[in-house]
Amino acid sequence: MKAKCDATMSPTTIAYMACKSLNRNTHRRVCEMRALGWAPDERTLQRNSHWLGMYGFGMKRTNALLAVAALLVLAISACGSRHGKSRNDSAWERGFYWGTATAGYQVEGDAPDSNWRRYVDRTAGKPLPADNTGPLAHGPIDPYKQADDFRHRYREDIANAHALGVNTFRFGVEWARVMPEPGKWDEKELAYYDSIVATVRENGMTPMITLMHWVYPGWIADRGGFMNNVAAFEDFAKAITKRYAGQGVLWVSVNEPLAFASMEMQTGAIKPEEFDTFFDRVAEAHRAVYRAAHAADPKAKVTTNEAYAAPDVLAQFASYGIKVAEGSILDRVKDSIDYIGFDYYTGTAADNPASAQDAAAQWTIKLQAEDIYYVSRYYAQRYPGLPIYIVENGMVTDNGMPRPDGVTRSQYLNDTIFWVQRAKADGIPIIGYNYWSLVDNYEWGSYRPRYGLYTVDALGDPTLTRVPTDAVQTYTQIIRDGGTTPGYRPAMPAAKCSSTVGKDSCAPLDPNGPAVPLR
Repeated sequence: MKAKCDATMSPTTIAYMACKSLNRNTHRRVCEMRALGWAPDERTLQRNSHWLGMYGFGMKRTNALLAVAALLVLAISACGSRHGKSRNDSAWERGFYWGTATAGYQVEGDAPDSNWRRYVDRTAGKPLPADNTGPLAHGPIDPYKQADDFRHRYREDIANAHALGVNTFRFGVEWARVMPEPGKWDEKELAYYDSIVATVRENGMTPMITLMHWVYPGWIADRGGFMNNVAAFEDFAKAITKRYAGQGVLWVSVNEPLAFASMEMQTGAIKPEEFDTFFDRVAEAHRAVYRAAHAADPKAKVTTNEAYAAPDVLAQFASYGIKVAEGSILDRVKDSIDYIGFDYYTGTAADNPASAQDAAAQWTIKLQAEDIYYVSRYYAQRYPGLPIYIVENGMVTDNGMPRPDGVTRSQYLNDTIFWVQRAKADGIPIIGYNYWSLVDNYEWGSYRPRYGLYTVDALGDPTLTRVPTDAVQTYTQIIRDGGTTPGYRPAMPAAKCSSTVGKDSCAPLDPNGPAVPLR
């Protein structure tokens, strides 16, 4: 077998192309999926008969799989020294990343001077603006107070995460906290983040660090905001990625660029017609993080987590005069990512149209847990060869009260993980899942939306006690077992003709299809 050599092709691509030489369709398909990292090994195939049936293999044909593996090795080695090491070559430390998440400003308290502190200080308790409608609608702005005081209680929260059994803990390093003035580092606050990283690692967890979760120093706001200060952000990114190099960190460059742009509009930092330009600056910022992280550690893993929005939701922006950038932000940086990161919360369907959804009362929006399958498949098809990490997913309630539809956080979590298991069984290369969030937090102006595995009454409880919800026990069991209990079937009925990823999500999914453990 002679592999076609190209210096621009990664080993993954070379192996995938080599699979085309196989004559038998079933062998070729498995080969291609193996090349992309989507298919199980021989032992798993023997244990899971649905794989054998799906690809036309009888038990006597497993030797063919060994030939497939040999083909892939030959394909990659055929190029020898003509091809350098791919950014995706280094091994992932875990078979599956089970995580939970926080975000700096939303949980820390003791907020330093920043764009968001200034916005909250001038708007908290004030009447809502007359134009508070459409996809950017929000409720009254609550005072920030001390959020969850994670700044002083991080050890307690990390211990609670460890007790869940998660092996990954996401948090943010706040630029405004560590660099309160241009070029001036706060060593005390840097030591605080050093302690977080050390505590996470001492508890056997992988740190996932977000570098831009919508909050930046007040002095950056004075200089024109994030959009006009990417070079300054790059200096920050270089210092932080170098500081924590070699510690197995999963990096998230910029959190939810579309939502970030929306929040910049809400706070008055950008205008509707600047959306596309803002996306260009976000792409530059992401590339800066990618360069910095890989310069500090060639094995670094970097992504930006895109908040997936259904086409019908995106269309609403245009109707309000907001020019939304075309295509995924990942399209702009796909040559500078090590894994696909996405967030999924809500979808759309014939019985859940975008026009009927109230962004200011998210707890009234119908839940479509099954659509995490469709969204995962969408990214797998759009960016073949890259592993997929669900960086955020969770269920919101109104101030901790029961949802109007009666769905509990435990039910939603079970249903969601069920569909993640189905997606994995169908070859979608999902490597991780984070539940958002570990604790209730300051949801960008309001404590009313509650997502936490642990509920915290930030406005009414001066002790900020972490009270476990029903989902704590459920998530603990899910992580221990690598998924839902055997025989589990979704508690929530599927939406009628989902439009979350367009026409591709209308066909109903089979809940009786194959599922695999997530380990």
